[in-house]
Amino acid sequence: MRPDLQRIASWIESGSRVLDLGCGMGTLLKHLKEEKQVDGIGVEIDNERVIACITKGVNVIQQNLEDGLALFDDQQFDVVVLSQTLQAMLNTEHILKEMARVAKRGVVSFPNFGHWTHWWSIFKGTMPVTGQMPYEWYNTPNIHLCTLKDFESLAQKLGLKVLERSTFNEGKEISILPGWRSTLALYHFQS
Repeated sequence: MRPDLQRIASWIESGSRVLDLGCGMGTLLKHLKEEKQVDGIGVEIDNERVIACITKGVNVIQQNLEDGLALFDDQQFDVVVLSQTLQAMLNTEHILKEMARVAKRGVVSFPNFGHWTHWWSIFKGTMPVTGQMPYEWYNTPNIHLCTLKDFESLAQKLGLKVLERSTFNEGKEISILPGWRSTLALYHFQS
């Protein structure tokens, strides 16, 4: 399992009720179910990924997250996860508010646009293409790029209290100058 998913798993207590938004192939939920006996459900839009989840025994609902989380009650979950999907959401504030509504705590991860190589690409006159952001400017699903400071400002504006932050670059955790050196940011918050 990827190091960022391992860190997310470390923030989730055994027996928790977990909602994984944009759950992909269900890797995190399968791990949490087997290792921490969580009661989890995923939300995914892609047909092939939904089938992969079902094959793995992961409970999944096929839905577009842009439609919100109206299927779920207030505080229905202990933790809601949105891993590497925030940057592709049209309405970033809405999904974060919905996450705070349906769970006591949230976890968000996203590519850090503040990484120094991104700035270097822009300085040279081109949009960055990296391992964390492998798309060209014209075919990217990433529509809301942000830095660590950008996300922290938005979290504060929405009344989300950051409990922990972890940053990574190529699977290794970054602690020195994370805003410049990390390619991926993870935030654990509560409302």
